[in-house]
Amino acid sequence: MQISTKEVISLIGLTSVIFLIAPLFLILYVLSYNRRKKKHKEDTVTMQKNFETELLRTQMEVQEQTLKTVAYDLHDNIGQLLSLTTITLSSVNISDTEGTAEKLALVEDLTMRSIKEVKALSRLLHGEEIVSRGLAAAIDFELQWLRRSDRFKITYNHDQEVLNLDNIKETILFRLFQEIINNIIQHAKATEINIDLKQTDGSCILQITDNGTGFNVDEALSRKSGMGLHNIVKRSAMIQGTADINSTPAKGSTITIKIPQHN
Repeated sequence: MQISTKEVISLIGLTSVIFLIAPLFLILYVLSYNRRKKKHKEDTVTMQKNFETELLRTQMEVQEQTLKTVAYDLHDNIGQLLSLTTITLSSVNISDTEGTAEKLALVEDLTMRSIKEVKALSRLLHGEEIVSRGLAAAIDFELQWLRRSDRFKITYNHDQEVLNLDNIKETILFRLFQEIINNIIQHAKATEINIDLKQTDGSCILQITDNGTGFNVDEALSRKSGMGLHNIVKRSAMIQGTADINSTPAKGSTITIKIPQHN
């Protein structure tokens, strides 16, 4: 069967077009791939910068909360102890030997208590040092100050095993704990707070429950006043975790944060 000249020309033309288009598609694919690769790299750098910024903000908030605790304790506790010491000293009557001895003994006791409180505050000032003791110990140390107010019945349960989290996750999780406790103190009108810290199935779980007034979670998250809740969700996600917020008006609240122990 003989192929006509016209068919040969058509075949040559089609082949030429294919050979011209194929490299063009290849070039376009390579350019598109490079653009995607460059964008991915830029997105990765941006995410890393955002993470570092958020981590720095979190660390500063830990320190800020620590300084607030120091300020409150200086005013409400150590200041009161020193005022009592001054009043007791000013009431000493040297001619009353027995009364003077009792008052000096009281002054000595007040002074020793003040020294003890100042030492405790000096430890508290090093927020990162607290977290470096381990998350369980850091939470327990923070709760010591809350117990002294006698406003809440506090229950704290934690696993005896070492919780295997890196320093970044521990710092952020500790700040989340502080933020949740602050919300309870300021808004919940609670009398009981239960804290559970445990590890299970390769995750660290922090659960905080109160018997306060509660709230509508959806409404709170939709309002600007719910920024504290948004921060809890966002910072949990930042370390590959989740935050489950459950609350019912007049029935208290439970916040459960679950963080994987390994990336």
